[in-house]
Amino acid sequence: MPKLEVKLKRGGQKVKHGGYSFLTKGKLPENRKHILRYLTAVREHLIIDLGPGEDKLSAGQLILIDRVISKLGCIRCIEEHIRENSVMVGEELAPSLKASYLAFNNSLRLDLLALGLEKKLEDVTSLDKYVEEKYGKKEGA
Repeated sequence: MPKLEVKLKRGGQKVKHGGYSFLTKGKLPENRKHILRYLTAVREHLIIDLGPGEDKLSAGQLILIDRVISKLGCIRCIEEHIRENSVMVGEELAPSLKASYLAFNNSLRLDLLALGLEKKLEDVTSLDKYVEEKYGKKEGA
C-alpha cells in the first residue's frame, strides 16, 4: 500500500519571526513595524503607572522597563509569526513555541512583578477594620 508523504520544499531562507533580530539589533522586520507602535505605547504607559515621568523613576526601574519592552517585542513577533504560519511544523510544535515563547513570557511576568505591577490589595490598615468592613460592627465589642 503506498504511503502518503508530504514533502516540504527546501531551499531559500527559513521563515523567521524576527524576535531575535529585535533583541540583538533593535530592529523589527518590515512586516512587523506595527509592533513598534504597540511597544512605544506600552513603554509610555509603564512609565505613567510607575511615576509621573521618566525623570522620576530610578535607574533600576528604567532598566526593567526596557527589558520588559525587549521581551514583549520578541513575544509579539513570535505571536505574529505563529498567526501567519502555524503552531505546528510537520508533526512538531513550532521551534519558537517550544521553549522561547514560554521562557520569554515567564521572564516578562517576573520583571513586571519586580516593577511592582502585581495586583495590589486594597488598603487594609488592620485586621479589625477588615473584619468590621466585611462582617459589620459587632455589638458589645
